[in-house]
Amino acid sequence: MSLLSEYMKKEQLLKQIQEEMEQMESDQRLTSELEFKERLEALMQEFSKNAADVIDLLQPQERSSGTSKSVATGGSRRKRKLKIYKNPNTGEVVETRGGNQKTLKSWKDEHGADTVESWLVRTEG
Repeated sequence: MSLLSEYMKKEQLLKQIQEEMEQMESDQRLTSELEFKERLEALMQEFSKNAADVIDLLQPQERSSGTSKSVATGGSRRKRKLKIYKNPNTGEVVETRGGNQKTLKSWKDEHGADTVESWLVRTEG
């Protein structure tokens, strides 16, 4: 795709989004929600409270127990952190979210778990 055609496509998309925004701005529901948000923020500022304080006030049992509804009702698990290892001998890179990765296991068998853990380049949340 040429640069000009990509530019024109983006320009058309921008125009479409602007039209949608204008329609939303004329919707009374949006106006009402924006007004509610502004008043709530002003009230929170007046009493030096943040969103977490308000949630804790409205739903104290969920925040104080340390478990949320999704966990209590069998919601999905939190995603594991991505770990990136680089073998200094071969330069090979392995990205994994768990310890059951084939190449990583073979490295640990060959070089030892402590050595392989020292090859950890970075962890991404």
